Amino acid sequence: MKNIVFLFLSFFLTFTAFAQEHEEELATQDAKAREKITSIKIAFITERLELTPEQAEKFWPVYREFSTKREELRLQMKDKRKNPDPNKTIDQNDKEELELRLKVRQQELDLEKEYSGKLLNVVPAQKVMSLRKAEDDFRKLLMEQIQKRQMLQQQRQRNDQRLRQRNN
Repeated sequence: MKNIVFLFLSFFLTFTAFAQEHEEELATQDAKAREKITSIKIAFITERLELTPEQAEKFWPVYREFSTKREELRLQMKDKRKNPDPNKTIDQNDKEELELRLKVRQQELDLEKEYSGKLLNVVPAQKVMSLRKAEDDFRKLLMEQIQKRQMLQQQRQRNDQRLRQRNN
């Protein structure tokens, strides 16, 4: 009996350690992917806005600060959607979410106004106006790349399945 318990505990601890290593590996890969996307975004926007090295040096710290604050606002909205108040009805939660959504959109607009002013101290107005379009274009490009990769992965999986079927 002791041997069985010992064997079970050993197996469980080994499995747990393996799972943690796998999660850490995925988190590391995810962080690397985010870093790569951020680097590509910086290059893309720098090119689209035709920033000089001097402008880029001043532009990116302000833009990063703006992006961080904008992401924080969006996370508020995401948290609310994930965690509705269980003591309220669906309608009450929906009304709260709607109010929060409008509040967050207003805060995003206020943030954009604030940082547009800060960016105007760094780059010409034309480049500040082009920023939103550059961000949208980058987002579209990123989504297209993700969709292409997903399609290629699905195609590989189908090909692998066909090969396995032929071999059986």
